[in-house]
Parts: sequence; structure tokens; C-alpha cells
Amino acid sequence: MQKHIQQVEYNDRNNRKLRCIKRGPRTRICVVQTPAEDTVAALNFKHLRYFWTVAKTGSIARAAGQLNLTPQSISGQLSEFADTLGVELFRRSGRNLELTDAGRSILSYAEKIFTIGDELLDVLLNQKPAKSLPFRIGIADSVSKSVTYRLVEPALKLSEPVQLICREGRLASLLAELSIHRLDMIIADRPMPTNLNVRGYSHLLGESGMTVFGTHHLTQQLKGQFPAILDQAPFLLPGEDTAIRPKLIHWLEANNLRPRIVGEFDDSALMKAFGQAGAGFFVAPTAIANHVCEQYKVTEIGQIDSVVEHLYAITTERQLTHPAIVVISKTAREDIFGANNP
Repeated sequence: MQKHIQQVEYNDRNNRKLRCIKRGPRTRICVVQTPAEDTVAALNFKHLRYFWTVAKTGSIARAAGQLNLTPQSISGQLSEFADTLGVELFRRSGRNLELTDAGRSILSYAEKIFTIGDELLDVLLNQKPAKSLPFRIGIADSVSKSVTYRLVEPALKLSEPVQLICREGRLASLLAELSIHRLDMIIADRPMPTNLNVRGYSHLLGESGMTVFGTHHLTQQLKGQFPAILDQAPFLLPGEDTAIRPKLIHWLEANNLRPRIVGEFDDSALMKAFGQAGAGFFVAPTAIANHVCEQYKVTEIGQIDSVVEHLYAITTERQLTHPAIVVISKTAREDIFGANNP
């Protein structure tokens, strides 16, 4: 008849932890359990890799496809990992998984761990000794690309190499990417909407009034002073997804101005390109007026101080800690918007 087998732990007279296997009331086989064994048991790097993959892909099914495992296997490994650490890693948000506060903290460490691991492999394979840290930015269509470049460019000069990955689109779709950690930051002309079920924080980078621009040839064809020169003049209007559009329309109506709308543009760079070709007058932030005149070969027609554009960095962090995001915030505050900041 097979005897009952039980695994237990004891402390001996020297206060060493013993892991013992009991076979019946008298037979006991013990081995010393070292602190290193405790550490390895507490952090299973295979489980950490599974967790990291799920967090990056946003679902167990997608992670299972990348790892060539079944979703049931991944789910079981995640449960075991959470039980070992004693924390909840994810919570359900509709059909997607959302990281808990503990999960976000663990993910930041996992990023560093696997980045260092990749660097080690590069060194061993005689490849590049250091690997750039991916920095994923979402840029709302309505944000000036000239402003974006001036904001982001200092991040490329950090002591730690950064690999810049830019995604452009509407704010709602970018927020969806941010929620599953496919983006580190979004640059937008409005704060994150409160009606979206996305955990994030809006950080004001700065604000600026608007300036009207046009080609010299277009200006010479029209008569009058600013703002009267805009009445019945060809005008390029920001698109409906742009935060300043309602303010700009209100300003035009308040000044009894009825320009001829030649086109509407969600993309600010495309609007400037049409403006450069002489299709109509257009607006851009006063903070970059000199840059706009130089790059697009246009002149300033007049300033609209009452129409103010705000620029935000939207992140999953309440306090900014990512070095690239910190330097972007500093650049906005000190170099781009300067005295325009509240």
C-alpha cells in the first residue's frame, strides 16, 4: 500500500529553512532551502514574459498567437504569476484587459528587464552594444506638425538612445491605442474626454493665440486692413475634429466676417501646403509664426489673440517620469510657448 506523501517546511536550530518530504509519521527527507531558491520561486521570468506579451498586445488571444501557445495555457500561467506575486495584474474592460496599478508598475520593470536582455544578446552576437529605447507617440491630426517636431526633437538628443515611433490619427483612435499601452504619449489640442472609459491623464504643455497667414500675392490682390481683409476672401478652415474651429468661427461671426471657405482640413500640414500654394488664408499658432513664414513662404496678416489653442500631453502616468516625456514638457514650457504658458 502506497504511503501518503506530504511536503512541508521547517526551520532547524540554526534557523535555516528546510524543505522536507514526509512519508508517513516517521520518515522525513529534508534539504536546505537557500535564499536564492526563494528568489527564483518568487519571480518566474517565463511568467513575466507571458504577462509582458499580454500587456503589449492587449489580449490573451493575441498573446497566445505570438507565443504559439493556447489561450487557456496563457490564462493559467497568468493566474499562477498573479498568485505568486500576490497582486491583481489585469481587470476586465469590455472585451479587453486593462492593467491595474500594480500591473502598470510591473510592466515598466519588465520593459527594462527585456530591453537589457536584448542588449546582452546583441553584445554576445557582436552586434550593436546598445539598443535604442522605443518611444511611441500618437499625434492628433489637428496638431501642427511644426509644433510637434519642435517638441519632440530634443528627445532624440537624450543620453539614452531613443527610437521614435510616430502614429497619426484622430484622438479617439489614439486613446484606444494608449489604453492598451501601444503608445507612451499622445500630443493633442484638447484634454482627454471625460466620457471615455480610458485611464489617462492630461498634462497641459502650453497655449498660444492664432495668427492668420497668406501668400504675398494673395494679400496684394485684396484690399483693406486686418481683419476686414478676410471678408469674402478665400479661407482654409480647420476640420471639425479641431479644437479651435468653433472658436475661430465664433470670432469670424463676431467681427461680421464672411470669408469664402475654399476647403476644410483635419490635417494642419495639408492646410498649410494649400496655403503656401495661394489657395487661401489660414491660421496657425502665433508661437511658431516665424517658422511658418520661413517654411511655407507666407506672411503674417494679423493675430487673433482671443482664439487660443491649447496643447496637451496625454499619458497613463499621473506624474511624468519617462525621460523623453519629461524633456518634451520642459521644451514646451521653456522654449516654445514660454510666456504664453499660464
